[in-house]
Amino acid sequence: MPKYNLIALTNPLPGREDEFNDWYTNVHLGDVLKLPGVNAAQRFALSDVQHRPGPFEWKYMAVYEIEIDDLSKTLAALKQASGTEAMPLSPALSPERMVWIYEPVTERVEGSSAVEVL
Repeated sequence: MPKYNLIALTNPLPGREDEFNDWYTNVHLGDVLKLPGVNAAQRFALSDVQHRPGPFEWKYMAVYEIEIDDLSKTLAALKQASGTEAMPLSPALSPERMVWIYEPVTERVEGSSAVEVL
């Protein structure tokens, strides 16, 4: 069965970060996990340490793992639910956000977990 990652890049409205994070973690992740094919979710915050200097447009990222034969079913359900009682959007969520779907082009490659300290 095909696998996908839905990547959501978001920000809270100024001064509403705690409200945003509470809603996203305790409400929204669970709502998205109810969509067909969505089987896992994880949130991330932009690290203070970066490879290149900013500015950085998005502070938060959510990664949703999807496994489904017909991705359009997941996206149609998301479109239908978003902003309704089934998937309320927080008033602390900035309206500017990005959502992209990625699919693997290689198998997952793992490296050695041993780290050499010089």
